Amino acid sequence: MNPAVIKILIADDEEAAVEIMARKIASQGYEVIAARDGEDAWNKINSGLPDVIILDLNMPKMDGWAVLSRLRQNPPVKRWQPVIIVSAQGDLESFRKGVDLQADHYLAKPCQIEDILKAIRLMLSLVPQRGN
Repeated sequence: MNPAVIKILIADDEEAAVEIMARKIASQGYEVIAARDGEDAWNKINSGLPDVIILDLNMPKMDGWAVLSRLRQNPPVKRWQPVIIVSAQGDLESFRKGVDLQADHYLAKPCQIEDILKAIRLMLSLVPQRGN
């Protein structure tokens, strides 16, 4: 699939982290949608219909757990939207909670941008795109 049509949502309240991730992800040919808090992320998931969601857990207005839970309970589209959690919450309990809420991948901060790009490519290789 042509990466130019693939939308990646980055939801993180750390402006510098979003800028770094957005620049590098966009340089790979993906369309980037940025959200600065959970409420903004939820709105952009529904309006932008991203193909992959990169989700921080500690965000204002609505945390990443709530966004993930809403997404899995009320998906805006029939196709699966993979979620990659990228969070400072790297403990085993947080990882288990992510699995329970159907996160698809979990990276603990600090992590390398290349790890995020590998996770995006993995999600795109596993999930049928744009079929529904």
